[in-house]
Amino acid sequence: MTDIVAPRDPGRLEHEHSPEAIRRRLAQGAKYNYLRDFVYGGIDGAVTTFAVVAGTMGANLSTRVVLILGAANLIADGFSMAASNFLGTRAERDDYRRLELIEERHIEIAPEGEREEVRQIYAGKGFSGAELERVVQLVTSDRRRWIATMMAEEYGLPTGIRSAWIAGAATFAAFLVCGLIPLLPFIFGASESFLFSTVLTGVIFFLIGSVKSRWSTASWLSSGLMTFIGGGAAAALAFLAGVVLKNVVP
Repeated sequence: MTDIVAPRDPGRLEHEHSPEAIRRRLAQGAKYNYLRDFVYGGIDGAVTTFAVVAGTMGANLSTRVVLILGAANLIADGFSMAASNFLGTRAERDDYRRLELIEERHIEIAPEGEREEVRQIYAGKGFSGAELERVVQLVTSDRRRWIATMMAEEYGLPTGIRSAWIAGAATFAAFLVCGLIPLLPFIFGASESFLFSTVLTGVIFFLIGSVKSRWSTASWLSSGLMTFIGGGAAAALAFLAGVVLKNVVP
């Protein structure tokens, strides 16, 4: 179970609350977080590249084979993951726009029905009587605000969708950086390359998990260990597959 920790400094506020600071912060607009894309690419890069290393070592293949297969994995699998993330995020944007157009059309064709939707949404939040009607009037007096309200309340969507380009680039960059780590001992011809690769990859797993705890309520130790265990299990399976296939494949 993930350990939940209290804020590092319960007495410290994460941002100022003076009127000017609030105005300045809100004027900057929403800031999208691409941590998920980086963590996704980093973990998969380290796991899949070390899986190649572990599998080839388990099959007792040469360093040259390790480097060739590892490099191929870095480029091909890294690009594939980045492209998949790009297309997935792009699909979210397309679906968001599709729903926006639906709401625009509904407001144009059946405005009273859409007002009733707003009325029932805010009635469900506890508004009633003149107060409820005032809220409905405020929301529906501006079309963009009306549509944004329906996107959030009817479809449960955020105010906007993250950039598909940045999401894909973050995944690809993290995959390359973290995926290169298991290959470094082989690139530099270190003695006991597989041992060094194993240790470095374990450190990367733990660091990724620990760093991402800064954006969650989990402790750095718990988050790091969970990532380490998950990545280690995948690597162990790859090594076992190499050992088995070495004795099965002629």
